[in-house]
Amino acid sequence: MKIFMTGVTGYIGSSVAKVLLDAGHSIYGLTRNTSQINELKELGVEPVVGTLGDTEILADYAKRSDGVIHTADVAHRKAIETFISALRGTGKPLIHTSGSGNVGDDAKGEFQSEQIYNEETPVTRDLESIRVNELVRKAGVDQGVRGIVIVPSMVYGTSLGLPRDSIQLPMIVQKSKEMKAGVYIGKGLNRWSNVHIRDLAQLYLLALDKAPSSSYFFAENGEESFCDLSRYVSEALGYEGRTVSWSLEEAVAEFGLLAQYTLATNCRIRSVHARNLLGWKPEAESVQTWLAMGINNAFSQ
Repeated sequence: MKIFMTGVTGYIGSSVAKVLLDAGHSIYGLTRNTSQINELKELGVEPVVGTLGDTEILADYAKRSDGVIHTADVAHRKAIETFISALRGTGKPLIHTSGSGNVGDDAKGEFQSEQIYNEETPVTRDLESIRVNELVRKAGVDQGVRGIVIVPSMVYGTSLGLPRDSIQLPMIVQKSKEMKAGVYIGKGLNRWSNVHIRDLAQLYLLALDKAPSSSYFFAENGEESFCDLSRYVSEALGYEGRTVSWSLEEAVAEFGLLAQYTLATNCRIRSVHARNLLGWKPEAESVQTWLAMGINNAFSQ
């Protein structure tokens, strides 16, 4: 299949692209920077220069492709509307990448939530990213598009594609190196589900091949508290498991609200549909094992 991808120069996007290319698919990859063209060509992707705002380009490449995988802005309604319009009535797949932060709370690192979500758990929050998810799934019902939503949890592991990093663990590692101890926010009792990038990329491949229209998949293979994650990081960095609490105010001052909503929240999910409907079987090492394998070589910077 010929697939048009957005976000293909990123951590998730380029990793998914590599797995699809290895499986025999070919890829048009949207990039806004001409400086990334050679990188994409070396990966095996045919570059398409443009942005999510270039609706004519999005529509053109969606129509000339056998499907679209969107791994860029989770709340870019105009891009999704453009893809739906271009694919209407074709039955072609539109795989949209969302984020499990949609079901996160505001624990500030102070407690472990008992709320665990699966794909059928109702979510009533008024977020644009959730409305975009619903738009994709609705297109799978009444627009003749095979709309699919994939919702990754905390993603870890070395990129399979371009040398890019994830978000959450690199922030923890960076601050832990500065403080010579593993860091967490507040009491570090909050928990996040997680998934290895290799397993996540395989889920996209499975979804492309056989996910039903209007399907919705959480992606996780375990969970950890942030105090435990900080201990794993400390051990991997040679700090003998020493950990230290980092105030939420300081974290937000340094990294913005991203720190509050990715490091200080609870986000506990279970991948019921991915396993039961697609036969997804995560096989990669745990986040603890991956960190222990060599943190200084784990990230691209």
